[in-house]
This record gives sequence, structure tokens and C-alpha cells, in this order.
Amino acid sequence: MNLNELRNRAYKTACEHGFHDEELSNEHCLCLIISELMEAVQADRKGKHADVTKFKEWQRNSLALTEETRTRRFKEDFEAYIKGSVEEELADTCIRLLDLAGLRNIYLPALDRVYTPGWKEEDFKIPLTEFVYYLCQELLDECSPLDIRIYNVVEQIFVYCRFNCIDIEWFIEQKMRYNELRPMLNGKRY
Repeated sequence: MNLNELRNRAYKTACEHGFHDEELSNEHCLCLIISELMEAVQADRKGKHADVTKFKEWQRNSLALTEETRTRRFKEDFEAYIKGSVEEELADTCIRLLDLAGLRNIYLPALDRVYTPGWKEEDFKIPLTEFVYYLCQELLDECSPLDIRIYNVVEQIFVYCRFNCIDIEWFIEQKMRYNELRPMLNGKRY
């Protein structure tokens, strides 16, 4: 996976949707990243997980559809089966991290397909609340440079998802596609 290609796409989409029309502080961006993590916790508390099988079932269609209908169907199916789920919020967190890396022109090394030495599966089989707490600590650790914090959190989310059977790359791709179809500022103030 090429994180820098994802970074460029996330940043480009954010720019096109007005998220960088004003100069943003790191604190502003980190707060929004943490808000995505909190949304993942809220989804977990509600037991809200994506229904990938249903999403893919509805997306497979042998009928010839216009591009407009295909786009509308994608948005409807995304909102019905993925939106507001733990998986979507973790993908959103990664996208915001990638966007911040793009904003600050931070190079991100490739993620290895093998697990990072020293990490064990049980390290990532903890409740989501505890995992998110550790990610927030990492994000707010000002003793560590921003580029390292961003990379570490992205890496930890990917490893957590691997150990918890979440195809985070697939969810990031779906969420990026969804974001590209949204209105300016996704209908929000910032």
C-alpha cells in the first residue's frame, strides 16, 4: 500500500471540498482526528458495524445503469450499510491523518505487510476504548514529531484492523470515494 498516494488523494479531496481554504493549526486537525476516534467508540458502544456483504450484494448489479444512477446507488448503499460504523470511523481517522500529512507535506513510509516485530496479537485484541485511548495519547504526545505521530497512529490502526479482521484498505477506498461525492465542507462549518 502506498500511503503517499492515499495521502495525496485525501488532501486533494479535502482541498476541493474547502477544508483548507483557511490556514489550519495542527491542534485543529488533531482535534478533528480525535473526534473521528470518538465516533468509532460511539459506534462500538452502539454495536454498529458495517454490513459489507449487503453493501457488496447491492452494488453488484447486472443491469446496465447510467453513471448518475450508479453514483446515487453507491451513496445510498454506503449510507445504509457502512456509514456510522466502527469500520467507517476508523477509515475516516486514517483519511484525516493522511490529509494532515498532505497539508504538512509529510512523507509516509510504506506499511509492511508483516506484523511489526514485538507486537503481538493480544496487544491489539483489547477493547476499542482502550485502543483509542492509546491512539489519543500518541497523537497528543508533543515530545514526538508530528510526522512520527501520524505514521505511528496510521500503522497501529492498520495492525489493529488486521488482528480484528477489518479490511481497512477497502473501507478507506469506499470512504474516499464517498467523500469525493459530498458537498463543500461535507455540509459542515469546518
